Amino acid sequence: MPRGGPRASCLDRLLETDRQEYLDRASELPADVARKRSVIRALEWTGETFGHHVRFAEIVLDQISDVPDPKILELGAGHGALSRKLLDWHPTARLTVTDIEPASVAAIADSDVGAHPRATVRQMDATALDAADGEFDLAVFALSFHHLPPAAAARVIAEGTRAADTLLIIDLPRPPAPLHLVRLATMLPWAPLVPFVHDGVISSLRAYSPAALRALAAHAGEDIDIELRGGLFSPQVAVAARR
Repeated sequence: MPRGGPRASCLDRLLETDRQEYLDRASELPADVARKRSVIRALEWTGETFGHHVRFAEIVLDQISDVPDPKILELGAGHGALSRKLLDWHPTARLTVTDIEPASVAAIADSDVGAHPRATVRQMDATALDAADGEFDLAVFALSFHHLPPAAAARVIAEGTRAADTLLIIDLPRPPAPLHLVRLATMLPWAPLVPFVHDGVISSLRAYSPAALRALAAHAGEDIDIELRGGLFSPQVAVAARR
């Protein structure tokens, strides 16, 4: 399925790629490891500087505002900044902080998040969760969903809504094709020089549209409802749950 959805235009279908970001590469070559670390540092810095961590934490807390002592599963945690905010802001929330990358899991485990008494850090594949049905009140997947090809993305929706009462996806919006071209044109000159921009270009090309998210949820399960909000200049937010 195209990233723009089943009825994506020809131009929109051209604006996608199967190339991996530096973050997705398993290479242990020193240059690739350095680029990956550079991207992770840049993501953490931009998230703090531009308030993304704060905004995402507000979205999560709004979602579980009526749940006492919530159990939250963070998928694809990366640097762990979102879970850190949630632990700071919610006095009783219990966090299971996960990522598929061993290096990211080790870094989080060695940080203040890993030492927190209400946090558990684990390596976990979001497409095959090592969790019981309904074990969590909320599963959250922030700024990582676009890394997945459609088949894996649908499995995340199926697994997230199995292991948690609600799955919250916060990700990049996919603009209409003409605006997408403008966005890419401003980024491409810097992509060969700056690893963060390189990954940003690929992320933009791999972002899912609202139509694609609806199609993925339908494929994941006939009993899954998905609500979408956000838009062109704000994060795309999807809330999925089983009926």
